[in-house]
Amino acid sequence: MKVRIMASKKRGETMELREQVLAALEARKGDYISGEELARALYVSRNAVWKAIEALRKDGHRIEAATHRGYRLTPESDVLTPQSVTACLGGKAGLFTIHVEQTLPSTNTHLKALAAEGAPEGTVVIALEQTAGRGRMGRAFFSPRGTGVYFSLLLRPKMSAVDATLVTTAAAVAVTDALLDVCGIDAAIKWVNDVYVGEKKVCGILTEGAFNVETGALESVVLGIGINVEPPPGGFPEELRPIAAPLYDKAAPAGIKSRLIAAVLSRLSDILPRLEEKPHLAEYKRRMFLTGREVDVVSGGEARRAGVLGVDDDFRLLVRYDNGETDALMSGEVRVVPERGGA
Repeated sequence: MKVRIMASKKRGETMELREQVLAALEARKGDYISGEELARALYVSRNAVWKAIEALRKDGHRIEAATHRGYRLTPESDVLTPQSVTACLGGKAGLFTIHVEQTLPSTNTHLKALAAEGAPEGTVVIALEQTAGRGRMGRAFFSPRGTGVYFSLLLRPKMSAVDATLVTTAAAVAVTDALLDVCGIDAAIKWVNDVYVGEKKVCGILTEGAFNVETGALESVVLGIGINVEPPPGGFPEELRPIAAPLYDKAAPAGIKSRLIAAVLSRLSDILPRLEEKPHLAEYKRRMFLTGREVDVVSGGEARRAGVLGVDDDFRLLVRYDNGETDALMSGEVRVVPERGGA
């Protein structure tokens, strides 16, 4: 069982001039680059560079110009683009082909369509807004414009459907690592795929596979991740307020969204090639906060109270029901019972 992220083709081959200029500015964000240097590197005139800069400004990028110094993308400029994520990926940028869309019904749905058309492994689709974002069990995932990061990654692994759970758990660890590295936030995992800060959910993960009808083989896996970064205008819907929260109580620092996406992708690129070795198992167990807690195990519309014993080496949730029976859950839904004195 091997998972390997394929390198995408060189990005400059299909970039428009303004995208190339933006990539150069993002790579040296905050520093000036002369128009002459840009023109020489991109084999265009300085006037063409100026026109590209003006187009980027109209798109919302904060670009300053200074005589004898050139142009610079200011540190405060915060437009989520393929270039902004690529700049944060450093040497791992070639592993991914990144697309950013203004609005999509669902990044998973869009990427599954691209996968069916032959999109390469490592394709990433990011949306600034989802109008029909989806979570597990067919639930909606609230995805308002500009307040979170919503993205999906395409994998073409050689594994069984059962083993695809490893991708989900790897994503949970990648997200918690990214939150700590980028935001300084120490998050925890609620089995099997939700990320919590305190007693509230800040991230949901949805893994979906596509199968070959004739052979039954798993052809692709689409890994969707949604992180609540900032408070949505007007707050969360009433039904989500008791369970959902953003990472920040106000506007997040500039560049956080790009850095978060890049950090998650980077961490996944470390874990996925060795997935059969379960390199993330110890970290998953350490961050899984249900151990010792009471939960309701939901099955067939009925809930059974149980105590959580932990997670085994196959990422199954070990529980003991009130009648003394034990079980190892491979999938399903568990609802956390608030601790005494808690909310």
